[in-house]
Amino acid sequence: MEQKPIKLSPSSLNLFLECPCCFWLDKRLGIKRPPPYPYGLNIAVDILLKKEFDKYRAKEEPHPLLVANKISAKLFSDQKLLNKWRNNFEGIRYYDSELRGTLFGVVDDILEFPDGSLAPLDYKTTGSTVPKVYDRFQLQMDTYTLLLKKNGYKTSKKGYLAFYVVDKENGFGDRLPFKKELHEIETNPLGIMEIFKDAISLLKNMDPPPHSPDCPFGRWLNQVNNI
Repeated sequence: MEQKPIKLSPSSLNLFLECPCCFWLDKRLGIKRPPPYPYGLNIAVDILLKKEFDKYRAKEEPHPLLVANKISAKLFSDQKLLNKWRNNFEGIRYYDSELRGTLFGVVDDILEFPDGSLAPLDYKTTGSTVPKVYDRFQLQMDTYTLLLKKNGYKTSKKGYLAFYVVDKENGFGDRLPFKKELHEIETNPLGIMEIFKDAISLLKNMDPPPHSPDCPFGRWLNQVNNI
């Protein structure tokens, strides 16, 4: 069987870390896990936030969230390039000729600091009272930082998560109120490169590895086989 071109995203790398078998089945055979429930409200908020940030970008004004958190950065000024990096079919990419694989990501936004360095900014919508920086969020920011570096940009080795937390205390009033928090995290692009290499190496194997012990799909398969 001829292997498809390898193209991995942060969600692909996260799947590889969760369960190498599910990752192999997905990328080698196209056998995917059942999709999660679609979060239509989150998608709608994401679209509105892009429009809001783009308005401040067009006016060359700092976004109030950055001002409130004393972040000395402006929004990335190249709207055309940002639109490309936001596109699900393009994104920001890096092709490794030695590994013969592509790593890509679809960013929400980019911050530009006075020294010219860049940092990824991602919007997160949550109904939790206290937003949490999950491992997959860290991996996402690490990947975006690596992609910026591989595309020739200086990076601050930081990532920013803009949490929009549903405010459940102050009523509805035909408008969904949000509280805003900006979290700054340190990023590790070198760690992502190692994960990328390991993931591609696994995909070159003709046979799948076993499921991770805590993989729910692997446990389900074991139960079915034992019936």
